[in-house]
Amino acid sequence: MTILVDTAQWPAHGRLWAHLVSDESLDELHAFALAHGVPPRAFDLDHYDVPDDMVDRLAAAGARRVSAHELTRALIASGLRVRARDRR
Repeated sequence: MTILVDTAQWPAHGRLWAHLVSDESLDELHAFALAHGVPPRAFDLDHYDVPDDMVDRLAAAGARRVSAHELTRALIASGLRVRARDRR
């Protein structure tokens, strides 16, 4: 199992945001997020939105840095991806 984080490139609320996902398990993702200070409110069905200033710390804690494309491909392959049309 691997936790993945992409490059912060999505602007919102005056900063850039990245995504944090698991390639296998939401339980693993939630445990990693909790252990590394990612607030539960940052969870969005299949990923956490994390601010740019948190990415280095998450990578140092073991999250593998990947491109947005790689992250999306891994999430789809895991079966955990929630498609846009299935969101709220």
